[in-house]
Amino acid sequence: MAETGGAAMYRVSMAEQGHSGLGLEARQASVRAFVEREGWAPVTEHQDIVSGKDDRRPGFQAALTRCRKLGAVPVAARLDRITRGAHTLSGLLTEGISIRAADMPGADGMMMRVYGAMAQKERELISEHTRVALAAARARGAVLGGDQGWKPPAPPCAAATAEPRKEKATRTAHRLALEVGAIRAKGVTTHQGLARALTKQGVPTPRGGTVRTHTTLARIVERLAA
Repeated sequence: MAETGGAAMYRVSMAEQGHSGLGLEARQASVRAFVEREGWAPVTEHQDIVSGKDDRRPGFQAALTRCRKLGAVPVAARLDRITRGAHTLSGLLTEGISIRAADMPGADGMMMRVYGAMAQKERELISEHTRVALAAARARGAVLGGDQGWKPPAPPCAAATAEPRKEKATRTAHRLALEVGAIRAKGVTTHQGLARALTKQGVPTPRGGTVRTHTTLARIVERLAA
């Protein structure tokens, strides 16, 4: 197969999805730098949010389709980002698809098979350790699965939760009454002008900021009038 381009593959587990995207950005930078060093054209990028044991994931399959059509090389930051299945990896290599990993730039087909077998073994050990840990937790009487948290018998009252917010907004408006009055005495009467003047004076907002908008000033003026 002629290595004319690199098809980037990114896989993020469900646990990783909840964290910052910096991990994914680092993988993307690694793959793109690898493709550039090889002198290939970046032909496509695909991402999946799923476990590495699922080789039916749509991004993985779409990338393989593009590779077969264009003669491109699947590239990932690490081999397990492509697949953790030794059988899948061996089948792709036998088919003639030259898989590459940015952290193993010099690995040939034989090395890929060895690392693929190791990745699959690692996944099997993780699954076994998880099964044993869950069994031990059940033996201790722990209740697993589902939402174990307390739930109120009825949803919170919207009016009750809105009242404290209304009182806080009213107190804030009255604290600004002197500043607003002094600015009006100078001839500034529009909401936009009042907002600009308070921002310039550095009068803090309820959340600790200093920038105000004419929309918030309109609400404050309405509360003062009331």
